[in-house]
Amino acid sequence: MRFDLDPATPQISYKLMTATVTPRPIAWITTLSDEGVVNAAPYSFFNAMGHTPPTVAVGLLADPERGFKDTARNIMASGEFVVNLVPEALAEAMNTTCVDAPADVSEMELAGLKAAPSEHVRPPRIAASPVSFECVSLSNVVTGPHQTIVIGRVLAIHIADDFVLDARRAHVDTPRLGLIGRMHGAGWYSRSQDMFQLARPVWADLAGAVDSK
Repeated sequence: MRFDLDPATPQISYKLMTATVTPRPIAWITTLSDEGVVNAAPYSFFNAMGHTPPTVAVGLLADPERGFKDTARNIMASGEFVVNLVPEALAEAMNTTCVDAPADVSEMELAGLKAAPSEHVRPPRIAASPVSFECVSLSNVVTGPHQTIVIGRVLAIHIADDFVLDARRAHVDTPRLGLIGRMHGAGWYSRSQDMFQLARPVWADLAGAVDSK
């Protein structure tokens, strides 16, 4: 079945995209308001976009009536944010920060989370997160009346010592991070333990196999 996407029915586009683009990594973003309030919220329209320079992209969606969340407004106002990754052990706390709290309320405090200072940006990190990216905005791309893509440059990556196998070679024990991803309908998430590995093909090997037939 083909679905021709109509701007007049954005809820259909949202349902189809979130039901099929899975699992999606979660950017648990912390920001700092002009009043000094630390806001936190998870965003699953997120991924790494390159490494030279290291960049990430986050899709910020606004409610047609209430507008952007506090976290999104802070990013666009200050250009600074921290992307914290979410292990299963922090799933409940992450879910708490989804709440539609007033701008002067810190979701981190509501979730009982402790902050850790960042080195290059003002917003703090979530101390319990095993991985945090300190970011500054490179550009904001407006893709619709209620959505913006923020492209951020990663200035520093904090990884808990327990998960670093070899710092010199930048080897990380990724499976032990236990990160979760966003799935289809409301409230559905995935674990990252079930994996398999494939060797990347080399053209010389494939060409030799074809020639030998």
